[in-house]
Amino acid sequence: MSEELISRGERTHHEILQAAYHLFLERGFHGASMRQIAQEAGIALGGIYNHFSSKEEIFTAVFLEFHPYKDIIPQMSAAQGDTIEALVRDAARRMVGELEGRRIDLLNLMFIEMVEFKGRHFPQIFQIVFPQIMEFAQRFLSERQEMRAIPLIVVVRAFIGLFFSFTITDWIIAEQLPAEGRENALDYFVDIYLYGILKNGVPGEVP
Repeated sequence: MSEELISRGERTHHEILQAAYHLFLERGFHGASMRQIAQEAGIALGGIYNHFSSKEEIFTAVFLEFHPYKDIIPQMSAAQGDTIEALVRDAARRMVGELEGRRIDLLNLMFIEMVEFKGRHFPQIFQIVFPQIMEFAQRFLSERQEMRAIPLIVVVRAFIGLFFSFTITDWIIAEQLPAEGRENALDYFVDIYLYGILKNGVPGEVP
């Protein structure tokens, strides 16, 4: 097969994914047909089947190709700080900043995955992303004396929760809140992640 044909095939593959991505975000998985994807991509319906065997295979490729983790995770890994607090604050700001302007697309993809597929494709993202997050969290261990005796994997899970809880609530309700609920909100989320909400409180025992 010539390089020209390979290049044309790769372009068609990308055009199918781009068309499907827009239609899935606009109509959901079940609301977008293979025929509509083909029309949006500018190819014959039969041409899709030279690249994908089913609409779900297209969604899986879209989910992996357009999920912003490819941009967000490098920002987390690039975070700097001499203490755990400085490191977490820098990572959170970088990650949220990288997602600015694209959070609706990310959340729409997530909701399609959760509602229409019951999370069936999340393990593929997890296998890619989680080792990188754990590698980032290993940097906490240099300051382990600052931390409570909590398993590192739970610390990581809570950090993922910090990112998504801020992102989702910022999208859904931030505009409805008074100024005090919006200003410096990410810093407060990080404060809660690091220190909780109890003033001078002593952590209780986990049952």
